[in-house]
Amino acid sequence: MSGRQRTLFQTWGPSLVRGAGGAPGCSQARSPAVAEALQEEDDDDEVLLVAAYEAERQLDPEDGGFCTAAGALWIYPTNCPVRDYQLHISRTALFCNTLVCLPTGLGKTFIAAVVMYNFYRWFPSGKVVFMAPTKPLVTQQMEACFHVMGIPQSHMAEMTGSTQAVNRKEIWRSKRVLFLTPQVMVNDLTRGACPAAQIKCLVVDEAHKALGNYAYCQVVRELVKYTNHFRILALSATPGSDIKAVQQVITNLLIGKIELRSEDSPDILPYSHERRVEKLVVPLGEELGAIQKAYIQILETFASSLIQRNVLMKRDIPNLTKYQIILARDQFRKNPSPNIVGIQQGIIEGEFAICISLYHGFELLQQMGMRSLYFFLSGIMDGTKGLARVKTELGRNEDFMKLYSHLDGVFAQVRDPSAGGGGASALQKGNKEKKFFYSHPKLKKLEEVIIEHFRSWNAKNTTEKKSHETRVMVFSSFRDSVEEIAEMLLQHQPVIKVMTFVGHASGKNTKGFSQKEQLEVVRQFRDGGYNTLVSTCVGEEGLDIGEVDLIICFDAQKSPVRLIQRMGRTGRRRQGRIVVILAEGREERTYNQSQSIKRNIYKAISGNRQLLHLYQGSPRMVPDKINPELHKMSITPGVYKPEKSRNVHRKSVSSRGGEPLPPFYKHYANDRRNET
Repeated sequence: MSGRQRTLFQTWGPSLVRGAGGAPGCSQARSPAVAEALQEEDDDDEVLLVAAYEAERQLDPEDGGFCTAAGALWIYPTNCPVRDYQLHISRTALFCNTLVCLPTGLGKTFIAAVVMYNFYRWFPSGKVVFMAPTKPLVTQQMEACFHVMGIPQSHMAEMTGSTQAVNRKEIWRSKRVLFLTPQVMVNDLTRGACPAAQIKCLVVDEAHKALGNYAYCQVVRELVKYTNHFRILALSATPGSDIKAVQQVITNLLIGKIELRSEDSPDILPYSHERRVEKLVVPLGEELGAIQKAYIQILETFASSLIQRNVLMKRDIPNLTKYQIILARDQFRKNPSPNIVGIQQGIIEGEFAICISLYHGFELLQQMGMRSLYFFLSGIMDGTKGLARVKTELGRNEDFMKLYSHLDGVFAQVRDPSAGGGGASALQKGNKEKKFFYSHPKLKKLEEVIIEHFRSWNAKNTTEKKSHETRVMVFSSFRDSVEEIAEMLLQHQPVIKVMTFVGHASGKNTKGFSQKEQLEVVRQFRDGGYNTLVSTCVGEEGLDIGEVDLIICFDAQKSPVRLIQRMGRTGRRRQGRIVVILAEGREERTYNQSQSIKRNIYKAISGNRQLLHLYQGSPRMVPDKINPELHKMSITPGVYKPEKSRNVHRKSVSSRGGEPLPPFYKHYANDRRNET
């Protein structure tokens, strides 16, 4: 093949597009238009068009529409440096259903794009589908795959829940490579809009989510009703939270092989930057310790009743967890004592509900601090959270009301911005009269780590915009905590320019971010509009946040998935640092347990594979007598046009129109105008 082609598609694609559906047919005679085109093109293009024409004639319906001419080769791009592990994994994924587990930033999407393109070539009348769990991820992955292999945008489409059903049916008919959310795929399969038998390759992003009845699992179950002749490629930074979860993913996604690499795998070490992980354990301190002691007394009042009734077996009340109480309640419902009937059963259910709420508050107190606890309890007391009975019973408890009144005196103004008390919005407007209250010692430690990072960065760099060149990302699981952290950091403007990043749902105290707002926040963070992002779990998975130098985890999760996803935000292009800030006691133990689970998972997969049962029915997809040979070539994908600018089914929305930007972003924009 000539090395002068502009895009890879010119090698195999143009003449394969015939008819209304854009899918090729097998014509027996050359059309006048093709003949004329051959005369007008130079020698290389004539050879390429003839090759494509011959490919059309060699489609074999018995092989599921496999093109034997195209199938003689599998294409691998060389416009990016060739990495042996990516090449090896791509080859594996072409011929077997594969779960690819790579640390974030090491090219899972690249591998997916290679596999997708080759199935796009091999099956000219087939469909290739890429599923991602969120709308922003769908948009991001579509562009990323285009830049790797250059599949023409006229053959690609993005579909989410906002795409009307009638339009989706036409897109399924006319496009060949689809990027969508799994919920859309399920809906279109069940109503017959998706041509299931034509799907030849299914890519599943963030595959660790394929548990229970999640939409990924439903998609695969629906597809196999129509055909078993499709390839599955599953992508994740981590295979699962424990061995049982990994096996579920394998079973639900029909995985035949696992390609796992950890930070220490020899073949990825040359391509990964060092990620230093530091664990900082912070004592609770006197003030928080006193609040915790008072709270435990309240827990004892309500939990001891369940213990006396023998429906809660564990008697170590301070070390009980919300999850353990939920399990005890479920067990009580399945196997109630014959001695407990009628009104007694209702009383016990009520006591379980109170304990579940109280232990959730206890976890908030230990991990996030007094303010997060107060916001949660005030939600119960004003009727916006929990059952009315919980509010009534807690209101009768003298110890609870004494503690609640104390917290209300400290934080009531923060929760009610109309009172002029503060919050992030007040600080944005310049109201710094009210001193920030550190409701957990971890907040002070977090502040110290971030200030020191910017101080040392500025000392090492001499450019004018020192603090604008480094990025910091803080993770916290709860929105109230995210707002509190942002409020604290806003005190340190202009060195620290902070922005929050949350999901779609809106609560009483915080407004959620729409898809457009999320993408705008990510873009501004990448481009240097602000240098510190405080995020809930929505920032953990998938989205291209850009290069981050410091990651701070403000809480510990029992599942190793969350920490691995968070760690993947740094160390992509230069050395990164991860700081995990833990409260002394339960949270520290939870983190240590999470690390132990992670080590056991990797040992089980890489060492003793007998612990996991892989799917044995993975189709080869390629006819038995054909063994595609590797062909490396440089690819120039062209210029990507965003979906919204070319999709006639959607309204074109400018970046300044439509929904309002998040408040933190508007605050930063005002700062920029003032600076100029």
